[in-house]
Amino acid sequence: MKPQPSTEKIMPQDYYALRRRKLVQKIKKRSLGAFLVSDETNVKYLTGFTGDSTYLIVGKDVEILVSDSRYTTQLQNECPRIESSIKSSSGATLQNVAAILNKLKLGSVGFESGTVNYALWASLQHTLKSTELIPHAGIVEDLRAIKDASEIKETREAIRLAEKAFALLKSGYVAEMTELRATYELESSIRRFGGKGNGFDPIVAVGANSALPHAPPTEDTLGSAPFFLVDWGAMTPAGYRSDLTRMIFTGRILPKLEKIYKVVLKAQGQAIRAIGPGVFCRKVDSVARGVIDKAGFGKNFGHGLGHGIGLDIHENPRMSFLSEMVLKPGMIVTVEPGIYLPGFGGVRIEDDVLVTKDGCEVLSHVPRQLEDAYL
Repeated sequence: MKPQPSTEKIMPQDYYALRRRKLVQKIKKRSLGAFLVSDETNVKYLTGFTGDSTYLIVGKDVEILVSDSRYTTQLQNECPRIESSIKSSSGATLQNVAAILNKLKLGSVGFESGTVNYALWASLQHTLKSTELIPHAGIVEDLRAIKDASEIKETREAIRLAEKAFALLKSGYVAEMTELRATYELESSIRRFGGKGNGFDPIVAVGANSALPHAPPTEDTLGSAPFFLVDWGAMTPAGYRSDLTRMIFTGRILPKLEKIYKVVLKAQGQAIRAIGPGVFCRKVDSVARGVIDKAGFGKNFGHGLGHGIGLDIHENPRMSFLSEMVLKPGMIVTVEPGIYLPGFGGVRIEDDVLVTKDGCEVLSHVPRQLEDAYL
């Protein structure tokens, strides 16, 4: 079936042009003649093109999208300022890339080592006459880590959509509703409010299921325990995502659950206060981890503190004790400490935070105090 042009909201082309210029600066520092972008999300980030099976060749004096005839009209509509090279079938696209690179005679061309497999590299390199393919990882991803004004606006909208969907789920609580049905309700609400859909597969985990950080939704009902965890997010029509987690208490909770909730809330609050430009991600992680360790639950917090969000739900920077990344203005990260007690249950509280020039801004607004978790 022939793909139809996307109905996604298109950003002004100057945003995309600025991103490509920043990429060219990175290419020049690596002494590359050009860079071959093959990751579909990275192509979208740099050009606005929302299709697939399309490559971008970008350098100081070259910007070419290489695709097939399915996307002739879509490329003209979405990327009118970028040259397109179209072949009749998708199978000929890679040969077209090689032919263009041979014609350009660039000497060395970087490629995305994270998305180009060996067979693809070998096929290209075998066809190239005087161009060497050089693997590079994370060049575009590093650019994507720092959001521009349009991306921050989109993220705010993704959060707004998620918050409205959560409010509807909470206000419409039905004890007989299953975890699985609750995830469907979240997506239905997000779409009803104008979103493209979920930012990722939601987690709705009742009682002991909440002790699994990535619990798959089951047929367990929301009323089968006095509490449940909801980890959800929305995607805007332009593809930007949000990521939030809250607890909902539907009955009397045990003192142990109240204790770990307060510890997690304290850990999150101190970590958010530690966020600012120039701060190592591992430092922010250590702040939250220190609170949880001191309370005696260190072994029950086994994942990193958070991650960047954007066109993908997991992006740079990584908020982990292993991370060497430094926070910069424009980065948007999740802060999501948790404590998980197998056989009993878990607590995670998550918000989306923008790094600013002089600190940070919490973009999400769902109340997170203990009393706010009760129905």
